[in-house]
Amino acid sequence: MHKSVKNLEDINSELSLKVKENISPTIVAVSKTFKMQEILPLIEHGHSHFGENKVQEAIEKWSDIKNEYPNIKLHLIGRLQTNKVKFAIKIFDYIHSVDNEKLAKKISEEQSKQNKKIKIFIQVNLAEEKQKSGVSKLDLEDFYKYCKNLDLDILGLMCIPPANKDSKIFFQELSLLNQKLNLKELSMGMSSDYILATECYSTFLRIGSKIFGERIN
Repeated sequence: MHKSVKNLEDINSELSLKVKENISPTIVAVSKTFKMQEILPLIEHGHSHFGENKVQEAIEKWSDIKNEYPNIKLHLIGRLQTNKVKFAIKIFDYIHSVDNEKLAKKISEEQSKQNKKIKIFIQVNLAEEKQKSGVSKLDLEDFYKYCKNLDLDILGLMCIPPANKDSKIFFQELSLLNQKLNLKELSMGMSSDYILATECYSTFLRIGSKIFGERIN
């Protein structure tokens, strides 16, 4: 068994032992910077959800593979610039990082042109960190309404907690905000804190190094 497949199975086993209320989160295997030869064992094992940070890298890596394996769902988990939206919609099925009106409007326009509906998470900057993307929680409700008026398919909220603080506090807060908006999905939790995230009702876990090993930049 390939190492990445074993790692994925270990994560699934851990989740099944520790997670309450029969929650079965979707694992997005974050494959950014890894070559397709390292990803293929997971695809052949039957895993279908993968995450990439950059639009150009995703197009180069995944265009042929997605034709060969039509069940693959590709998630954009990095920041999206408006000039890349038309390319992003072509290759991705989910976008986890929508956080401003200009971007939301561009996605809406491109969806109409391409006749393809993308599943979207709104990224929330809970700690108001200047270096991070994300809508302020104070503006969240208005931004959500703006996205719905554009007929965007908003699944739920996404966050990246501050590196040096207790993730659980932020996961609990995002979960409450998600409930307030009556959204069903939550994108939170990475290699270091996916168990905590699942305990706070995350339904999409973005796990990279715990599956593939440490990445080479």
